[in-house]
Amino acid sequence: MANTPTTHVQGLRCRECGREYDISPIYTCEWCFGPIEVAYEYDAIRASVTREKIAAGPLNLWRYAELLPVEGDPAVDLGTGFTPLVKADRLAHELGLGEVWVKNDTRNPTNSFKDRVVSVALSKALEFGFKVAACASTGNLANSVAAHAARAGLRSYVFIPSNLEQGKVVTTAVYGGNVVAIDGNYDDVNRLCAELAGVYEWAFVNVNMRPFYAEGSKTLAFETAEQLGWRTPDHVVVPVASGSLLTKIRKGFEELYKVGLLDDEPRVRVSGAQALGCSPVAQAFLDNADTIRPVKPDTIAKSLAIGNPADGYFALDVVRETDGGMAAVTDDEIVEGMQLLARTEGIFAETAGGVTIATLKKLAADGTIRPDERVVVYVTGHGLKTLEAVSPTCGPTAMIAPTLDAFHAAFDIEEH
Repeated sequence: MANTPTTHVQGLRCRECGREYDISPIYTCEWCFGPIEVAYEYDAIRASVTREKIAAGPLNLWRYAELLPVEGDPAVDLGTGFTPLVKADRLAHELGLGEVWVKNDTRNPTNSFKDRVVSVALSKALEFGFKVAACASTGNLANSVAAHAARAGLRSYVFIPSNLEQGKVVTTAVYGGNVVAIDGNYDDVNRLCAELAGVYEWAFVNVNMRPFYAEGSKTLAFETAEQLGWRTPDHVVVPVASGSLLTKIRKGFEELYKVGLLDDEPRVRVSGAQALGCSPVAQAFLDNADTIRPVKPDTIAKSLAIGNPADGYFALDVVRETDGGMAAVTDDEIVEGMQLLARTEGIFAETAGGVTIATLKKLAADGTIRPDERVVVYVTGHGLKTLEAVSPTCGPTAMIAPTLDAFHAAFDIEEH
């Protein structure tokens, strides 16, 4: 595959040893086997980007194109990004907090934040000349890759655990690509995809396209700051699966300052949210340990069920460096979190959102999140994707005959 020059991208760099590489579809360092990420020419970006230029851009993630590793106009765009930042006063009051905002990424084209990373990854894949898009997924990424591949005219192969929620299987298969269910968990699926990436010249968005793919997550930080009037939150709560989203949100805030879009250096405390049934990063944090021990996932939050998180150590470092916190919440607490957000703010989140809200509640209760902080919570997927989690406890309030007497018998209403 040919290299693609960009004016604002310096190249690729190993996150461990710092070795530099040309732009190409690689994801591990050939010297230390560390992960590769995109390096930017920040001085060049600073000379060209302004708040006014961004404000005049499209109402999607491509308003920040100069901070993304794509050359020219985006090739694959379903209108992702610039999702609502909702001031959640009722939620804040219930939890004893002062100022809480919910970044509602359920409003993306396939109803999750994965549209951000896939839009960037497949735009870059077309620049490299790939003809097939592929991924390992716990559901949301499968939806997004299938949809964006259809839009781009690419063939697609998405690989999923066989026990995935039915809603996520249907909303992937509907786009007409190949959906391959694997008898195993996500880590088994991911291992197979790493092997396939060595056999086929396909754009595996979270393997050989990972350095570019991961950059899409930064746009959550960009939008948050812009929507807060080019200010940063004091504290953010981010769901943790691979750990990449958490690290990139922090990187996004830092980049805005580097290129002159923020007046003050960001000092954002970053907290992570995991389900108790798959909490290797949270457990390391809570144990004050330096080792993240892989686990076999057992949780209803399947979109976060990565037992051996690729960016786990980087996420752990970010939480510690920023004086954040972490929590691991039970399946019951996850469902309660989904219902709490829905009944206070009218936002129906999937189980990952329940993990994040339950973690917000737990960290508020133990004082990690303070009442005087401006807090932003990232809700990354829609509840219609995981109906199984709440369907046992959500149904009709009453079943009655079609008469006034039956209604009045069922509900004791003092004032008509």
